[in-house]
Amino acid sequence: MDFTPTEEQGAARELAGRIFADLATHERLRAAGTGTDAELWKALCAAGLPGAVEETGLLGLVLLLEEQGRVTAQVPFVASVVYGLLGVTRHGTDEQRARLLPGLRDGTAVVTGAFPAPGTVTARDDGGGTRRLVGAVDWVPWLRDATHVLVPDADRALWLVRVEDAARVEPVELTAPWSAARLLLDGAPAERLGGFDAYEDVLAAARIAFAGLQAGVCAGSLARAVEYTSVREQFGRPLCTHQAVQLRAANAHMDTEAIRVTAYEAAWRFDAGLDAAGAALTAAWWASEAGKRVVHAGQHLHGGMGADLDHPVHRHFLWGRQLDAYLGSGTELLAELGGLLAEGDLS
Repeated sequence: MDFTPTEEQGAARELAGRIFADLATHERLRAAGTGTDAELWKALCAAGLPGAVEETGLLGLVLLLEEQGRVTAQVPFVASVVYGLLGVTRHGTDEQRARLLPGLRDGTAVVTGAFPAPGTVTARDDGGGTRRLVGAVDWVPWLRDATHVLVPDADRALWLVRVEDAARVEPVELTAPWSAARLLLDGAPAERLGGFDAYEDVLAAARIAFAGLQAGVCAGSLARAVEYTSVREQFGRPLCTHQAVQLRAANAHMDTEAIRVTAYEAAWRFDAGLDAAGAALTAAWWASEAGKRVVHAGQHLHGGMGADLDHPVHRHFLWGRQLDAYLGSGTELLAELGGLLAEGDLS
């Protein structure tokens, strides 16, 4: 395995890093509140970054999401690319790709995913050949920004629904500002996306992508802690010279690298067409378990400043805990991974 970025991946990551650094500043994030930064989203799409993932693959997306996570930029990048652009590219028909991909590339269409939610929604035939969905999903990230939502039904078939056809979309505030909402479906017309293997494929891609986002969130939190402890003095010397601080930061660094490396490996396997289910679960476990350790460490190393709700490091704490909740608890992920091991489904 070679995780060295290709020329295209490196160029896309560098461009994304510049755009996020210029526009996802502390002042702009504070002004955005809990909403999405429409200007930033427009800039990313104008630069062709969502569409670039078609060439750079899931590993390329992970690299871009690391840059987003470093600054906790409030845009639906991960959701629209992994549930929309990649989902349609890999599982859509020729007609669906021709109709949907242009809007997903330029940002005029935004797709999010009601994942994981099998069992809460059912698909029914209305007698006229149209499939309609019934059910509710308690919260869907970036649903308030979306034009479409990808919904798995009780049988794990995937259905694409226009948000305007939903019976109700009720805003929900999460730990992180992800423009989430509750989705209520009461006979919404839906179009099928892919076969019965599509759910597992999209779920694996999403776990890997969100793990990549967590790697960036943790890297950003740790960078802020290192900067703070290098200038903040206690007992006449910088905090960073104290052994306890060094050990805490070192442990956070190792956790961050574990999240990054497992996300890279899972993305590489996915792009190579290898079985990535186990690797995706491994990356998700590290992102969930290690991720919350890192953002707690980042906040604690700031001392009393870390408790300030307006301090930049607090956003990393909120994002890290939200990603932990979205990916699932470590116990749940390990149980699923153990099931794959017991069934002999890991290669």
